Amino acid sequence: MNVIIIPAYQPDEKLNRLIDGLIALKSGPIVVVDDGSDPACAPVFAAAEAAGCRVLRHPQNQGKGAAIKTGIRYASETYPACSGYVTCDADGQHRPDDILKIGTALDDHPAALVLGTRDFSGPEVPRNSRLGNRFSAWFFKLSTGMTCNDTQTGLRGIPRNLTTAALALTENRYDYEMTFLLTTAKSGVKILPVPIATVYLDQNASSHFRPFVDSVRIYRQPIRFALASVLCTGIDIGLFHLLTNLLEDTVVRTVVIATVAARIVSGVSNFLLNRHWSFRNPGSIRRQFLRYFALYLVQLALSAAFVALLAFLPLSLTLIKVLVDLLLFFFSFFVQKRWVFKFPAMVRD
Repeated sequence: MNVIIIPAYQPDEKLNRLIDGLIALKSGPIVVVDDGSDPACAPVFAAAEAAGCRVLRHPQNQGKGAAIKTGIRYASETYPACSGYVTCDADGQHRPDDILKIGTALDDHPAALVLGTRDFSGPEVPRNSRLGNRFSAWFFKLSTGMTCNDTQTGLRGIPRNLTTAALALTENRYDYEMTFLLTTAKSGVKILPVPIATVYLDQNASSHFRPFVDSVRIYRQPIRFALASVLCTGIDIGLFHLLTNLLEDTVVRTVVIATVAARIVSGVSNFLLNRHWSFRNPGSIRRQFLRYFALYLVQLALSAAFVALLAFLPLSLTLIKVLVDLLLFFFSFFVQKRWVFKFPAMVRD
């Protein structure tokens, strides 16, 4: 037996139709989380309670991730014998029979994270949703080495042994689901995709997802990493320029001193920014710095080697170096994420 959790913000009658469909199919317990909806939505939640659902309320909007955690916390305490939790959306995008299909898969595979996986190749899929999912799947593949064709699905079966891990994440909005999926995959938890119907109502008009703001939240690590890299490049160039104008020595000595000093300052700055801002990992600074320094030396060697190897191309060496270093930028991000600033595996109950 599993518990169905429905985070809901500003829902309409589609939520009640979903609940009626689930009850008709004899689903297990249903927990609805009102994530600070307007008073105008009170009749919708009242109807859910009248139908036998447990409705939990946030006094103000906290985000989808916070609502999911509230539901999981309640379900874990109220139904200690359940196999896990099935999360689904309140806007009619998930069919009752698909929700129960995910629940059945979770009961059959109580240690796996079950994902309701949609087919994005059909003409009914909005272009933005198709492109967004492709980018998300690509990012997931590069981050974990695993293939996941629908990383953005809100229909998931979360096994009970991941309760502590699900509640430990600090993310509270749409970034919660992506972070949980990445963390789960990296911890070696089996990811089980289960095909479900692809449903988009009115071109997904009822979604509360804000493309720019929520995308920044979801991909904040690579965005912060890129900003830190740009800032430290500016520090490197700026300090080099300053020192070459201040030092009064031979040209060779001035360039060497300015280059080394600028690289040391920009490198240490980049390490500290990535540790405290990009990846926010408070682990052993000594181990992290040694790994970072080893990566730095490898990048330096790879950059020089590839520029030399590609020197036969009809391009300037500067342009070749820019292209090589751009590829090494992505290489550096994933090595730092998965090795230098790697978090310990998630706790399983």
